[in-house]
Amino acid sequence: MLSQALGTAPGDWVADPETGLGFGYEGGAILFGVCLLVVAAAYFVTKASHTLLFWITFILTSPLGAIGGDFLDKPQASGGLAMSWYAASAAIACFVVGCIAFFPQRAEKISVSG
Repeated sequence: MLSQALGTAPGDWVADPETGLGFGYEGGAILFGVCLLVVAAAYFVTKASHTLLFWITFILTSPLGAIGGDFLDKPQASGGLAMSWYAASAAIACFVVGCIAFFPQRAEKISVSG
């Protein structure tokens, strides 16, 4: 519940022009996408805790998903694409399946010394 509350509400706040920062859907997606890139860079460049980086990433994906979902189903007058709930869900499902198919999945190599 905490990760959802920390994730979804900031996504709405960043994108909303009336009650939030007013970045819009595209600006909000770019903002949270850049934040995720910073976390990815920290994973590879620093010795930061991988557990901490995992939880930061886990929380940052919620606002990115909320903004993406809002962009797909909100009216065009609000900056969205006005897709139906079913079409938006299908688009997101295709995106997820495409990412799973495109990005290689590999197990971490564990060395056992005895």
